[in-house]
Amino acid sequence: MKNTVLSLQKQKEEGNKITMLTAYDYSTASLINAAGIETILVGDSLGMTMLGYEDTLPVTMEDMIHHTKSVAKGAPDALVIADMPFLSYQTSVYDAVVNAGRLMKEAGAQAVKLEGGATVKEQIKAITDAQIPVCAHIGMTPQSVNAMGGFKVQGKSIDAAKQIIEDALIVQEAGAFMVVLECVPAKLAAIVTERVNIPTIGIGAGAGCDGQVLVYQDMLNMFPGHQAKFVKHFGNIGEAMKQAFADYSKEVKDGTFPADEHTFAIDDEIIEAIRKGE
Repeated sequence: MKNTVLSLQKQKEEGNKITMLTAYDYSTASLINAAGIETILVGDSLGMTMLGYEDTLPVTMEDMIHHTKSVAKGAPDALVIADMPFLSYQTSVYDAVVNAGRLMKEAGAQAVKLEGGATVKEQIKAITDAQIPVCAHIGMTPQSVNAMGGFKVQGKSIDAAKQIIEDALIVQEAGAFMVVLECVPAKLAAIVTERVNIPTIGIGAGAGCDGQVLVYQDMLNMFPGHQAKFVKHFGNIGEAMKQAFADYSKEVKDGTFPADEHTFAIDDEIIEAIRKGE
């Protein structure tokens, strides 16, 4: 059954946790969809995971449309949410509506996500007035990494905590159907979840949220080096892939691949005739 904004709202009301993962291509989206994940986020994190950037800031609308289109084709059951990239909505309310519309019309998204609380309430209202579902994103917002001085936990002081609660209520009032809480202390995120009527999705925000999201390459341990504290490895797929690639290389070089079972036969009489020049 297709997941929708209404079915996700019902999950919150019934206390049924919501699952979300990122995806950026057709094959991965198909696997995530088949696993029963209810929501797929085509995140602007593709800047790092797929395009090799240091952060999300260089990601363009064209990047988001290209990848979202592939994901939407591979995920008929999941609700597909597309990130609005940096400066696709901050510049004006008009730009926000136009670019959100492009993600729906050209890419096949069923909702869009944008970062910010009170500062983007007018954009959220205008986009939802255009009948486009909006997922908000507060707390640590990666597009604001330079203003925030890095990727840091948000809401640890009394004023900052109050601001996160206020932002959650503001985006709800503006029309958002869901809000992502990133790098927010677990107890604060639980309070936000209690105070808003819309689902909360946590990433580094504790189990008190209505659901969780992770970057799929992170949870499969596909990247070496430092990873965020909130990441759990649900599989060691990165190492399995490297080993498979190395095994392939070895078998090609030593001539054991392809073996007979990987090749196509031809009548020996034809081969013999060719060799004789007939």
